[in-house]
Amino acid sequence: MSNLLVGAYRPGTTLLHRLPAGPKLGLLAVFGVATVAVPGAWPAVGLLGVAIALALWVRMPLRSTVRALRPLLLVVVVVTAFQVWQQGWPTAIHVVAGLLASVLAALVFTATTAIDAMLDAITTGLGPFRRFGVNPERFALAFSLVLRAIPGILEIAQETRAAAKARGLERSPRALLVPMAIRTVAQAYETGAALHARGIGDD
Repeated sequence: MSNLLVGAYRPGTTLLHRLPAGPKLGLLAVFGVATVAVPGAWPAVGLLGVAIALALWVRMPLRSTVRALRPLLLVVVVVTAFQVWQQGWPTAIHVVAGLLASVLAALVFTATTAIDAMLDAITTGLGPFRRFGVNPERFALAFSLVLRAIPGILEIAQETRAAAKARGLERSPRALLVPMAIRTVAQAYETGAALHARGIGDD
């Protein structure tokens, strides 16, 4: 699953690879806010162009990047149709281009940042909030679990869809959603049991 949205770190020598995870995470947050806060279709398209340029700069593989963006296709279609209906094409372009720009920028971040560096940056950044009861290590653990869970959930979705298609039920929402939900919950319980067996997360 290394070609999916997360866990796709690819070592390199570009400036983005050498930039520390903390500042890079801050830049990603600013970029994401800009895709929403800056009005207009053309600025959103420009930010999407910036994200594409960054992806090309760090030499992200085209096939795996397209594969990572593929699950967004249905969301893009639905959001575009809704925005065109409610607000018109300019707003639809702004929303969809901003969404794609944010996701692609996140892909660039994961491709140029090792997971350990991400977790260290999160732990360090949340350090000052210990006085307010925040546990940075536990937060970083939760973040790492999310990173590892997403590829597993996507794999479950692909396997469920393939199984439904083999039975001729690929158009049945029940045949897709029910097995996927059951397997996802089972995976969550297995993860929780493994953490509990190691005494992780116990008060």
